Amino acid sequence: MKTEESMMIRLASDTESETSFAKAPNKLIKVDGTTFAYRDLGPRGGIPLVLLNHWGAVLDNFDPRIVDGLSRTHRVVAVDYRGIGSSGGTAPVTVDEMARDTIALIRAMGFDQVDLLGFSLGGFVAQDVALKAPGLVHKLILTGTGPAGGQGIDRVGAMSWPLMLKGLLTLRDPKTYLFFTPTTNGRRAARAFLKRLKERQTARDKGPTPRALLRQLEAIKAWGQQAAQDLSGLRMPVLIANGDNDIMVPTVLSRDMARRIPNAQLVIYQDAGHGGIFQHHSDFVPKALEFLAH
Repeated sequence: MKTEESMMIRLASDTESETSFAKAPNKLIKVDGTTFAYRDLGPRGGIPLVLLNHWGAVLDNFDPRIVDGLSRTHRVVAVDYRGIGSSGGTAPVTVDEMARDTIALIRAMGFDQVDLLGFSLGGFVAQDVALKAPGLVHKLILTGTGPAGGQGIDRVGAMSWPLMLKGLLTLRDPKTYLFFTPTTNGRRAARAFLKRLKERQTARDKGPTPRALLRQLEAIKAWGQQAAQDLSGLRMPVLIANGDNDIMVPTVLSRDMARRIPNAQLVIYQDAGHGGIFQHHSDFVPKALEFLAH
């Protein structure tokens, strides 16, 4: 490893624990010629928890309540995929490539083993990482996500574009419609979630480019169309969580993964959609912490 890269990693490791995601500094690390952006907070020691986010997400799209809650007892590292946010390079068009990036990034950070939490697209990547490098992954949390070849995943774009247009026409963030149910509870949860995403006032991440969004969508479509993977190969403990009405990655796929993964626990939140863990963060965080602790 180059001296410059070693220094970056050493500085990242020696940094004092940050108290909140809203104030955690943006950091960069170069891996195989590509610069990756990340934020790193929580106590040092133990197995770090790496967060992998949804289609088009940058660092500012991680829910601060979830990150802050998890980082009270765990070192949490939130990352930008290649070609997204402040990370360099071009966004991959396959989950396979994103998983290989993630494995290289984890190893470049000097971690021998990590826990992974993947939301939506991040859940696709997390599964693939765990199958490619099982010794690297201690525990796995899969939220709002589904397996390779899962029915409906290849239609994420077709389903999303009309609701993204609706967001534009109603002057609302499209995540209002994509992540939450159209009920009183769902709309209230959407407003609270979107407000939390704005808590960070300075040094915010760069938004995704249209090209990166389209390339990531190609990766999602390909994941939905590829052959199913043998999820019985996931021998580590796995926690699966979703809302009962996920219109982006159908909830039935969470149940399917829970049946196919040997050591899986399943949590389904009522009157909740794709962003069920955001709507029910006060329940999800303790469940996730208990899962990680045992």
